[in-house]
Amino acid sequence: MEFRETIAAVIPVHNRAEMLERLLQTIRKQTVPFEQIIVIDNASTDNAVDVARRAGCDVIAMNENAGFARAVNTGWRAAGAPWIAILNSDVELDAEWAQRLTAAANRQESFATGLILNASRRETIDGTYDLVSRSGCAWRVGHGMPRNGDPFRPATIAIAPGTACLFRRSALNRLNGFDESFGSYLEDVDLGLRCIRMGLRGVFVPDALAWHHGSATLGRWNPLVVRLISRNQLALVSRHFDRALFLSCLWQILIGQLLWGLVAVRHGAGLAWLRGKWEGMKSLRLTAPPSPEIRDFLYSSEREIRSHAQESYWRWYFRLTAGPAAK
Repeated sequence: MEFRETIAAVIPVHNRAEMLERLLQTIRKQTVPFEQIIVIDNASTDNAVDVARRAGCDVIAMNENAGFARAVNTGWRAAGAPWIAILNSDVELDAEWAQRLTAAANRQESFATGLILNASRRETIDGTYDLVSRSGCAWRVGHGMPRNGDPFRPATIAIAPGTACLFRRSALNRLNGFDESFGSYLEDVDLGLRCIRMGLRGVFVPDALAWHHGSATLGRWNPLVVRLISRNQLALVSRHFDRALFLSCLWQILIGQLLWGLVAVRHGAGLAWLRGKWEGMKSLRLTAPPSPEIRDFLYSSEREIRSHAQESYWRWYFRLTAGPAAK
């Protein structure tokens, strides 16, 4: 079936002009053309803006590094297309990425994402869709695994990574976009949890391919990245765990958060982890209304993580929180 609705791309950028140029080249090759490309400049100091303008993009200057959430919100609100492609500036898209996502997303789906591979090790999975454990820590399914390992099939999903995904503009309107208090990191997980509350669902399309360079701006264990992730892990708990759910998951929260802190220490970012946790604790409020859907998602996530995750973090998490991951 021919796709008749239009797509606008929204791309936050902060430097790394050469990566933006690669992404724009892959956008031009899409078999379903994008009607509009909006680049939101988070105060780049290189020639990223010049690259965008030469490519015919609409450029919105933020005049500061406003973070991913605010930049994307600014972009999709300026777009007129019914579909919004949210793209990190350090991804590259297969020529049929948009075509395959739009073909799979029917009237029941509010968003779609595909298989994201590592740009440096092109047959290694960077991510697919996201799950959240009872600890408030998220896992991008398949991360670090070989592409030819556990085969992925199309599936209904709850959380799409902001790295490369497609959203109905009407769904973003209902959600009021990303929560800008997250700044950067885990804002896409928060959006997905709010999708669960609103009954919005998405689709994972494994043959819609993208390649991600990953942490191109700061680096994965940069102290700022660690502080923001550490803070935002508690923000997820604060916004989505009601008091009864929080108390029933308290041991998992403590273990999961502390284990992540040990990983940060191993990478020389222990102080940044502590700062993030302190900031998160100061704003911790358990004001979320009870949601059986959120509770069910957390338990089903743990079953799936337990079955597939291979990282030592998750092995230790399940050892220390031994017990059924379902009720």
